[in-house]
Amino acid sequence: MATLDIIDLGPPHAPNERAIQAFIKVEHEIKAAILASRHDWDKHEPKMWSLASQTSDHDLVNFTIHEDLVVVRVAETSYGPMIFGKIRIRAIQLDSNGDLVPGEPVKDAHGKIQVETKHGKIDDDRYGFIFVRIHDPPGEGVENVKFHSLFTDEGKNKEGENNDFYRAIQPNSKPLEFFNE
Repeated sequence: MATLDIIDLGPPHAPNERAIQAFIKVEHEIKAAILASRHDWDKHEPKMWSLASQTSDHDLVNFTIHEDLVVVRVAETSYGPMIFGKIRIRAIQLDSNGDLVPGEPVKDAHGKIQVETKHGKIDDDRYGFIFVRIHDPPGEGVENVKFHSLFTDEGKNKEGENNDFYRAIQPNSKPLEFFNE
């Protein structure tokens, strides 16, 4: 199993076409895992998905890889690359403190969630993100790509004990780092 000690996680960068295709291959699994995680955590620790407490399941997973996978990092392993991705969740709008902005997301006539722009570019500092890890085994295509996990942040103090911090949806300011959940 790969750990941070034995891999070299490359720098964050915009996804190339191979990464986009790999994430598209497992997009349905990512969306299913988000909803399953949300429902599971809501049973025993609702703080984990509290940023989505006013968001419907449909709106929570109303993203596309082409438009909303904004950053990736790759770690080469002997069994193929691990790809970590940062996916924009358009329904989760944050204020400058990283808190949910009350209200429903604005949708167009087709039900697609609209995004706020700054100088014609999406202002990612206004949105929440889900961090995803996938595995792309060796081979030519993406047919063997596997969804691995979602990052859920359970804050720990210096002694390794939980400090009552839980967050599955991250602000853009949180760097995409190695995780092994």
